[in-house]
Amino acid sequence: MPDTEDIGRRRIISGFEKVEDSEEALALRPTTLDEYDVGQERLITNLRVAIQAARQRGDVLEHILFDGPPGLGKTTLAYVIANEMGVEMHRTSGPALERATDLVGILTNLSRGQILFIDEIHRLPRVVEEYLYPAMEDFRIDFIVDKGPYAKTIPLNLEPFTIIGATTRAGMLTAPLRERFGIFHHLDFYTPEQLERIVRRAANLLAIPIDEGGCRELAARSRGTARIVNRLLRRVRDYAQVRADGRVTQEIAAEALHAMGVDEQGLDPLDRKYLLTIIDYYRGGPVGLNALAATLAEDAGTLEDVVEPYLLKIGFIIRTSRGRQATERAYSHLGLQPPHRPPAAPALPLDLDE
Repeated sequence: MPDTEDIGRRRIISGFEKVEDSEEALALRPTTLDEYDVGQERLITNLRVAIQAARQRGDVLEHILFDGPPGLGKTTLAYVIANEMGVEMHRTSGPALERATDLVGILTNLSRGQILFIDEIHRLPRVVEEYLYPAMEDFRIDFIVDKGPYAKTIPLNLEPFTIIGATTRAGMLTAPLRERFGIFHHLDFYTPEQLERIVRRAANLLAIPIDEGGCRELAARSRGTARIVNRLLRRVRDYAQVRADGRVTQEIAAEALHAMGVDEQGLDPLDRKYLLTIIDYYRGGPVGLNALAATLAEDAGTLEDVVEPYLLKIGFIIRTSRGRQATERAYSHLGLQPPHRPPAAPALPLDLDE
C-alpha cells in the first residue's frame, strides 16, 4: 500500500512538510505566543493561561494533544510552548518509535519539565503506546526483562515531563491514549485575511518585495494552510526574480501559480482530474471511492486522505451513502453546466386517511 504522506509531499499544494520547507522554516517560525498572533485565537488564549499557571506554580505543563490537517502549525506551536516554558524540546514521530526500547531510551534522558513532541502520534505501534500509559500518568515505566517464569519487571522512575502529540487523524487514536492528554486543541484552517498577514510577515523576514495584490493572490490559492502559503511565496519569489523585476505583484503571482498548475481555488491537476472523473465518467456521481480509485489509477487511501478533505471543505464534492458526488460549485469552477437533476419525490403521508 503506498504511503499517502509520501504522495502528499509530491504536491506543491500539500500541507505535508517537505525537505525544502525546513531550509527556511527556522527563519519563519514564530518563537513566542506574541509572535504567533494570526489565527487560532481561542487556542492561543487557552495555552497562554495554561503556561502562565504552570510557570507560577513551578509545575510541569500538562500533556497536550494537537489535532488538525497538516501545515496549520502544530509543530510550530510545540516549539513555541517549549520556548515559553524555558525548556528543551525533543522531537520524534510515531512511525520512528518502532520498539519499546526506542521510547524508553528517549524518556529516561528527559530532564524535569522537558517536552517530548511526537508527530503523527496516531501511528504509534500498539506495544510502544502501552509503555507510554504509565509514563504519562505516573512518570514510570515498567520494563520487562526475560520471558516466561524468569520474567522480571523493573520499574524505571522518570523525571516529570510533558508530551505534546500531533495528529492529522484524531479518530485513529485509541481512547486510552487520548484520555491521558489533559489539554486537547483542534487547529482550524486560516481565513484568506489571516493568510495575507502570514504572507506579509514571511515576505518581510525573507526580504521579498510584495504588494497587497500579491498577498491576496497567494492567500486565496493557499487552501487555508500556513505552510502552503509560505511555500508558494518562495516559489513565486523565484519566478519574479527570473521573469520580472523581482517584485511580487498580483499579476506576477497569478502567472507563477498558473505555471505551477495551481488555480484560483488552490486546486492542482490531481484535484481537477478527480473532479472531472466524477463529472465525465460518472455523470457527476454518486460514485464509490474504490471505483474512482480504479479509474484514476490511484490508491483509495490517497484520494480519501490527500485529495478529498479540501474539496469537501470548499463544497466541491459531497459524500453520500451511495458515494461521492460533484456539486454545482465544482461545475461552475470548471466552467461546466451542471446536469438537470429531477426533484426529490415528496414524502408519503404516514396516515393514508389524510
